[in-house]
Amino acid sequence: MSDPLNSFTPSELRKLRGMKDPHGIQKFLDDAPYHLADTAWSPRRVLAEQTAHCLEGAIFAAAALRANGYPPLLLDFEAEHDTDHVIAIFREKGCWGAVAKSNYTGCRWREPIHRTLRELALTYFNTYVNLRRERTLRRFSVPVNLKRFDRQNWMTTDKPVWFLVYHLFDIRHYPLITPAMAKGLHRVDERLFQGEILGKAYKTASE
Repeated sequence: MSDPLNSFTPSELRKLRGMKDPHGIQKFLDDAPYHLADTAWSPRRVLAEQTAHCLEGAIFAAAALRANGYPPLLLDFEAEHDTDHVIAIFREKGCWGAVAKSNYTGCRWREPIHRTLRELALTYFNTYVNLRRERTLRRFSVPVNLKRFDRQNWMTTDKPVWFLVYHLFDIRHYPLITPAMAKGLHRVDERLFQGEILGKAYKTASE
């Protein structure tokens, strides 16, 4: 069976492998502007456009991780009164880390120091907030290995990859907190909120 990475051009593969490691992939995503269009670009399109949103950033990171010797894994977060979030995950020395694109400061990179995926997911809880200052993260998914979608050319297709989103809707999610805990949550203070929206992209009147 041919290597799925060969669906990239040699030039594209050089760019992906030039990122070298998870932190190099995170740097690419941090340097790329966050866009707000309702799109589902493949990693090839993200590489060409040099911009991405949360979903596209995670899918791109999964492909870039694969190009650098890691499995292409995603983890999905579900939230209440807020948008969901997707991250790419990787493992080093038995511990989990994450690469992610976000319009909020704290929902991005995680060092590979977390022993379980639940432990990793909980690090996003305190700063996962909506515009009403509410902490909204509630559930995390089982990990998804995107190699299962190789026949659909998820890494290089010119078509939207919404099929990945639909799969994330259907997979099992685990609760992070109980309903009783959720009722007792406090809103974040203004200082934390302002830190979270530092550099946030907003839609303009023309968008």
